[in-house]
Amino acid sequence: MSDQSFDNRFQENINWCGERQLDAVLWDYDGTLVNSVPKNISITKTILSIVAPHLTGDNLPEHLQSESAYHEANHAAENWQDLYVNYYGMTQEEMLQAGNMWAEHQEKNQTPVRLFEGITSIIQQFSHLSHGICSQNSQRNIRNVLQLNGIESPFKAVVGYDDVLSDHQKPAPYGGIQCLETMFGHTNSQLIMYIGDHEADTQFARNLQSALGSCARVISVAAAYSHSEPDNWEHKPDYVALHVEDLLSIIGKYT
Repeated sequence: MSDQSFDNRFQENINWCGERQLDAVLWDYDGTLVNSVPKNISITKTILSIVAPHLTGDNLPEHLQSESAYHEANHAAENWQDLYVNYYGMTQEEMLQAGNMWAEHQEKNQTPVRLFEGITSIIQQFSHLSHGICSQNSQRNIRNVLQLNGIESPFKAVVGYDDVLSDHQKPAPYGGIQCLETMFGHTNSQLIMYIGDHEADTQFARNLQSALGSCARVISVAAAYSHSEPDNWEHKPDYVALHVEDLLSIIGKYT
């Protein structure tokens, strides 16, 4: 969707509900704030060795054999369940077992993750805004990384996989609602931005907007700097950040 098309819709909503600036910026975590691919591959291999040993060794799924192959599968899959079943070859039962083990092994695994270059500067530039994270990673794991990088202060809420019931995970809006309630004590926010690298993140933004009501707008931004290809998505974001630096102008437009 073009910027102009979104701006037209945004202006129409201003006329109806009143002028506003961003109430908060919500972020996905993996593939948006951090490059966690090496760690995710390592965790998945460990979990496979426990719940699906037939998918290890010489039978390791193709999409776990390199970072580029992982990116391809991760961005093509509708969600993590689809990734596990249709790209890694797990059974439904194995997938459910693996999902229940994910948070535990995220915290145990010591493979380092790195913020994308430039993310710290973006957070510092907009530290006057309230920031939150809605992710399928572990809350404790996310908070540790934020603290390690010295950017924890602007993040007023972190909602992880273990904070949301399994059938309420993204793209369902519940994590976003919980995040806003933690940040503000209510869900009366009128303008929110959600930044994520997956098509499900765009769906999540749309679902969150519906849940917040007719006077709310949730701006969807695709983090294409992590190898996602929003041009191929059925559900289009409002903006695409090809580079981390693009977030300066996208966020700045509504502050």
